[in-house]
Amino acid sequence: MNLILFEPAEIDRPLSRKDRRSIHLLEVLRRRVGETFDAGLINGPRGKGTLTAIEADTLAFSFAWSEPAAIEAPVDARITLLVGLPRPQTARDILRDATTLGVAALHFVQTEKAERSYAQSTLWSSGEWRRHLVTGAEQAFATRIPEVSHGRDLAEILARLTEPASLTPDAPPRCEAAVRLALDNYESPTPLGECEIPRNTSVLLAIGAERGWSAGERELLRAHRFAFAHLGSRVLRTETAVVAALAIVRAKLGLM
Repeated sequence: MNLILFEPAEIDRPLSRKDRRSIHLLEVLRRRVGETFDAGLINGPRGKGTLTAIEADTLAFSFAWSEPAAIEAPVDARITLLVGLPRPQTARDILRDATTLGVAALHFVQTEKAERSYAQSTLWSSGEWRRHLVTGAEQAFATRIPEVSHGRDLAEILARLTEPASLTPDAPPRCEAAVRLALDNYESPTPLGECEIPRNTSVLLAIGAERGWSAGERELLRAHRFAFAHLGSRVLRTETAVVAALAIVRAKLGLM
């Protein structure tokens, strides 16, 4: 936990000593009354927190935030990630690691080969998913967390995010100066590392469910002007493919 994040509603009230942040402050960082720590306001500024009181059941703090001009620039707004809805444990890893790497939005979409029951997991119904975003941001020493949706069909999300150039394009999109990319193990002519991605642009990156895209979904993606790329001959786990693809895209955008 490199940065301890707080919700805006939390900064004016004591924090339970059972809270994971209290435990980290007292048992890992070993902070005492009057000592400071790195703090952040979710989707807001970073700054310093000061431990002002240790009570039997709670901790109290004061905060000094950075000036608005010093808030981290929203460079992560350049990448939107679409992922075929995976099993809950895989989704947890993706929520955390994609947030750590930095994305503007994460859309977990229903696909033909995905297990539709995954959308009813307690990960989503209990709100647990947001905790993994916060954990990822804390790891990255960042305050911004991505927009998240889950359970919508691929076609619905594509209609929301893009306009198809043609329902039957004259030629498949090529991986040149691409801003819409879909990973696929079967029909991708080009390694992702060879795609030309202009800097200072926004990228829409789509990764299929654990069993990949269907033929119909490939045609739908092509109709929305996605170019197909691959990550090499090895078949990766979904969470590994997400991390690898984001790393490549971020490097091409000059973000790492």
